[in-house]
Amino acid sequence: MSEDKNEKPTAAPRTTYKVFRGISTRWMDNDAYGHVNNVVYYSWFDTAVNAYLIEQGVLDIEHGQTIGLVIETQCNYFSSLAFPQTVEAGIRVARLGASSVRYEVGLFAQGQAFSAAKGHFVHVYVDRHTRRPMPLPANLKTVLETLL
Repeated sequence: MSEDKNEKPTAAPRTTYKVFRGISTRWMDNDAYGHVNNVVYYSWFDTAVNAYLIEQGVLDIEHGQTIGLVIETQCNYFSSLAFPQTVEAGIRVARLGASSVRYEVGLFAQGQAFSAAKGHFVHVYVDRHTRRPMPLPANLKTVLETLL
């Protein structure tokens, strides 16, 4: 999904992503123009990735020693999504560092072959209390490697 900065971004096929999560749109997601507002897409990125990590047992949002802080995010839009629709969020890991991860997410209208939007965000994993970067815990790294 990473593209040359000189190339125009294009919609991604489903095969680009390793794992999918269904997300229901809500009435409040639509804006005055009759489609989902752009800021909602970023919340779907967070929902897809963090729900997956919680389900895999590698993210404890209340008591975990390590937490991920977003340091970069970006999204390209190709076609509209609107309420009522189910969105299918595809996720993968594009880069895995010592303490950081670049997640890439494609948002698809249910059953569609190409993404309505795609983007990325980078988490730096830090100590919950000091907020200083720390190495990815082994169990988290193992799960993330399956998404590469």
